[in-house]
Amino acid sequence: MINFKNFITEQKNTHLEHLEDEIINNGNAGGISAVNFLKSIKKMLQGSARGRANLTVKWDGAPAIICGVNPENGKFFVGTKSVFNVTPKINYTQSDINRNHSGPVADKLSICLKELSKLGIKGILQGDLLFTSGEVKSTSIDGEDVLTFTPNTITYAVPTNSDLAKRITRAKLGIIFHTTYTGRTMKNLKASFGANVSRLSNVSSVFFDDASYKDVSGSSTFTSSESDIFDGIIRMAEGSLSKASSVLDIFKRQDNVLSVGVRLKTFFNTFIREGTQMGQVRKLVGDFRKYYIDVLNSEIDARKTDKAKEKYKEILKDGLKFIEKNENAIMFAIASYVSLQTAKNFLVNKLNQIQSIGTFLKTNDGFKVTSPEGFVAVDRGKAVKLVDRLEFSKANFNITKQWA
Repeated sequence: MINFKNFITEQKNTHLEHLEDEIINNGNAGGISAVNFLKSIKKMLQGSARGRANLTVKWDGAPAIICGVNPENGKFFVGTKSVFNVTPKINYTQSDINRNHSGPVADKLSICLKELSKLGIKGILQGDLLFTSGEVKSTSIDGEDVLTFTPNTITYAVPTNSDLAKRITRAKLGIIFHTTYTGRTMKNLKASFGANVSRLSNVSSVFFDDASYKDVSGSSTFTSSESDIFDGIIRMAEGSLSKASSVLDIFKRQDNVLSVGVRLKTFFNTFIREGTQMGQVRKLVGDFRKYYIDVLNSEIDARKTDKAKEKYKEILKDGLKFIEKNENAIMFAIASYVSLQTAKNFLVNKLNQIQSIGTFLKTNDGFKVTSPEGFVAVDRGKAVKLVDRLEFSKANFNITKQWA
């Protein structure tokens, strides 16, 4: 087992960005940070003490559960991410749940309130809910008898005759804790990625664990040739970033939904939704220009007055002028994105070689083998997602959530 320190972040753990998106979100500094993340994880997999990234497995649980003791009144509570709303939905009793929630979410929170209170949680933890009573099914996959549960997009499968299956069978809920909160008030809580579950009470009605990445066999370590390939991809990313730095810092300052930087990020996501590879970088520059024109023309067509149409025609004109002026830098920005995504997927494939629980996607033709949702890397307070987006994110975009 790999042990890491907890890393403090000022923000609530409500959203994580994909590693390669950092070049749009935070400009050139975001790109450098992404490269350092990737290098640090590689060092960790090589067993180097200098690899400082904290790595956790990203479980595809839902909804997110926040639970523990409110520091303001000493009372145990459960909730979803809505405990962080401007008007918080914090549930101490069943009456609170009935007032704040409805449907399947309310049913799940009712079980969580009863069962998680038995763990003796001292502070506040966040976890991904895997299952509650009645959601674990017995089935057969490729001739093997397994227990399955599908909290969100991925179906998890555990051999029926395993010790793990026995624990799951006895439990009324399953949860993976991954974040710890500290602070004197709910409003000012600070999130620490990682959760120490060793001091929680072991009760048969709750299946729980932490999310730390565990490689007990060493199967995910790098070979010499793999190291050379990975280092080559990183050098390509660094070279592209240096030539795209000026335009990336402009992207960082653009927050209008129709600005070039924001639309470039959305353009990248269209490939994820469609499940297609991004292709040649030079072609992508032309494809993005056409995409940008199509988006703005749709906005123009949607306006009813000439004055409104003129506004969006000016946005299109300015956007195209920016693209033409910075075409070379945009090409290297796209090249940086592609290289970072390639390096990230290289690492994810290595990390996926260790699985204690089978992961599948339900299809009309049965179960399809898939990788885990991904991983979260944390270094000096900054956290990003490492996800094979062509596989998981496409499914996540398109599969109806069973718990919603």
